Amino acid sequence: MASWSEKMLQLLRRMNNFHLPGSSLESCLRFEVAGEQVGWISPKVASILGRFPAVFRPYGSAITFCSGLDTFESRSVAVDEVLQELRREASFTCLIGWRDEQYAVMPRYCDPPLMYMERAATSLFGVKRYGVHVNGYTQDSSGNLNMWLARRSLTKQTYPGRLDNMAAGGLAAGCSVRHTMVKECEEEACIPPGLAEQARPVGTVSYTYEDDEGIFPECQFVFDLELPLNFQPHIGDGEVQAFYYYPIEKVKDLLVSEEFKPNCAMVVLDFLIRHAIIEPDSGLLHSGGQISGHLVEFEIRI
Repeated sequence: MASWSEKMLQLLRRMNNFHLPGSSLESCLRFEVAGEQVGWISPKVASILGRFPAVFRPYGSAITFCSGLDTFESRSVAVDEVLQELRREASFTCLIGWRDEQYAVMPRYCDPPLMYMERAATSLFGVKRYGVHVNGYTQDSSGNLNMWLARRSLTKQTYPGRLDNMAAGGLAAGCSVRHTMVKECEEEACIPPGLAEQARPVGTVSYTYEDDEGIFPECQFVFDLELPLNFQPHIGDGEVQAFYYYPIEKVKDLLVSEEFKPNCAMVVLDFLIRHAIIEPDSGLLHSGGQISGHLVEFEIRI
């Protein structure tokens, strides 16, 4: 039977498989906007985009926009029209989960956005997505840690019924990280804004994976929120079906089960490392994963 550390290594490899041997990386085309790379496009997607020569044009080993689409608005409108047509045709399964939620497309988070794109379509273009995840936890007078976990609603479009962080959500266009954090805490777990504001930003968790629905470069802004011992989150907007309050050792065990949404498991792993529940060390297990902004090789000591 695989050990805990071996199972965690499998998860890390899965969540970073785009940069491992055997991925589609070498055959992908760069997606460039205004001379900047903002994503990756697989050959399959590129062949379908070739049906829209008034919008997209090949450029060496890249795909970019036609010369007339040189403004934020013109690009956003043109891409939305293409995506709406592909959605009607049911060309891609990811578009079945259309959300009417616009994501900003830019080379780096600190850069001004070059266009907006429907969230459900970002994996077709390998556009980096950003989100906010909140670790809700308590610590008693003896130093014992407990963590609040959420179970996703069965109606969620992705990973229904899986375990999740106490509150989390994508960073929609035009919204700041802290605003999103407070909003998700209030909407999903009924955490008052005054309490949510006490959450501490502790870093990021980044990874890039691919599956049948496309390429997913993602960066999660992570917050730790220490809650009063008598506090209990409540179901808010219906995206969560239940909350659980577990000792941190049980959380660690659940982390390598099939119950966890994979990227949320990575956020909890980061928490466990930072709080010395497990200890990173170099040399034995090579994750190839990016945890809290650093490429790490680590040994998990149980």
